[in-house]
Amino acid sequence: MTNYILLLRGINVSGQKKIKMSQLKAMLESMDFSGVSTYIQSGNIVLKSSVSSSNEVSKIIKNGIYKAFGFEVPVLTLTLPELDEILKQSPFRTLDESESKKWYYVLLQETPNRELIHSLQQQQFPSERFIITNSCVYLSCDQGYGKTKCNNNFFEKKLQVTATTRNHRTMMKLLEMGSQISNQ
Repeated sequence: MTNYILLLRGINVSGQKKIKMSQLKAMLESMDFSGVSTYIQSGNIVLKSSVSSSNEVSKIIKNGIYKAFGFEVPVLTLTLPELDEILKQSPFRTLDESESKKWYYVLLQETPNRELIHSLQQQQFPSERFIITNSCVYLSCDQGYGKTKCNNNFFEKKLQVTATTRNHRTMMKLLEMGSQISNQ
């Protein structure tokens, strides 16, 4: 069994694509996923599966959501080691931990085109810093995510990939939850 972290994009935002976490959990359990646990209402799920491919898990769950709720939702799936590595590679982790409320992870569905990455890296934004890797844009927003120009939609448009963003606290909580189901 593999532990997976699922990040759903764009659910329960502004009254759109509403999914109750209790209904989502029941759906996933009915699809033979085990150890299913959700975190807050924005589509963060930890579970175990005998399916050995993150991409296959994403497809299965995306289809399940469409059948159960009637709309498409991008599903990004990471293994526990992949999530751990993303956190370890954060260029901000050497900074004062009290700054972590400014840190965000724009998780990319696929690796962006090198030219698009290079072009975007040339741009500068006051109070916002970012570093782009193959799987994540590490973002620090001095004035908070609500006031940033460099939000999820910005990176999706500039890099031409599907992405979903989580704050540092959520990422750490998902790592903790994923580690806990390893011990079950």
